[in-house]
Amino acid sequence: MAGYFAIFLVVLTVASGLIWLYDAMVLAPKRKLKLVQAEAAAGGALPPEAAGLIQSRSYIAETAAEIFPLILAITLIRSFLYEPFQIPSGSMMPTLLVGDFILVEKYSYDIKDPVWRKTLYSNGKPERGDVVVFKYPEQPTVDFIKRAIGLPGDRIVYKNKQLFIQKACDKADKTQCPALEPVPLTLQAEGEFMDGELPTKRFTEQLGEHKHDILQHPFKPEQLMHYYKQPGTGIEEFVVPDGHYFVMGDNRDNSRDSRFWGFVPEDNLVGKAVFIWMSFEFSNDPDSSLPSWVPVGVRFERLGKIQ
Repeated sequence: MAGYFAIFLVVLTVASGLIWLYDAMVLAPKRKLKLVQAEAAAGGALPPEAAGLIQSRSYIAETAAEIFPLILAITLIRSFLYEPFQIPSGSMMPTLLVGDFILVEKYSYDIKDPVWRKTLYSNGKPERGDVVVFKYPEQPTVDFIKRAIGLPGDRIVYKNKQLFIQKACDKADKTQCPALEPVPLTLQAEGEFMDGELPTKRFTEQLGEHKHDILQHPFKPEQLMHYYKQPGTGIEEFVVPDGHYFVMGDNRDNSRDSRFWGFVPEDNLVGKAVFIWMSFEFSNDPDSSLPSWVPVGVRFERLGKIQ
């Protein structure tokens, strides 16, 4: 839906801008001439009320003149600088919770036009560990948010809830390729979050210099039969193609990510999630009189930079 809203903003900006320009360049001079002719016929200046009536703009032109600067600013900021997103699911717990509102930095990666999404300027590429927003490859009108795990050329293995990475190397000289290494995990807490009746374990995962927390559900089996089948690799193995990225949710056993549908093309990248600017808490009580979408509090402790 975010893609449709971006198109709507662009259309509204162009339409209001054209109406404002037409009024300023064509209709305003006509109104001025009409006022001069009326004053000449009256033999002097008209009363302010009469002059104002002659020079008044139509309702549409008045509205366009008022909203165009604001809509233009919103469109430029949202398209090229920062865009707000709301977290709709728990796939990125504990990093991001349902009810978090985040800012996505659009210029962290390639800057694209908001309608056709063609690259206007290449500004950077995702780094391992970035929390990225992208167009879901299976339904490009939907925005997804996950963590970048594998970069182009990397070999990824996810086995028995342990992540292994073999970083990309020079294909012409396999002797210089690094080994397949497990990503270090440090247990932080148990039972802090619940998945129904199942307790979870919270670990700190370290991807190079980047640290972040993940959740694991010890009693949930891996859904190997639903994993993406990449030709030439094993069932738990993925080799990231050029121009693509392998992404995973931090809530590892409750995330539909690259393990299930493959890789994110570079053209699908929207930006890097950088900041939680608001976080609402919702009631989980089925007996509550409030609708599930009505917040019951603000989680001020969550406001700040995304890890």
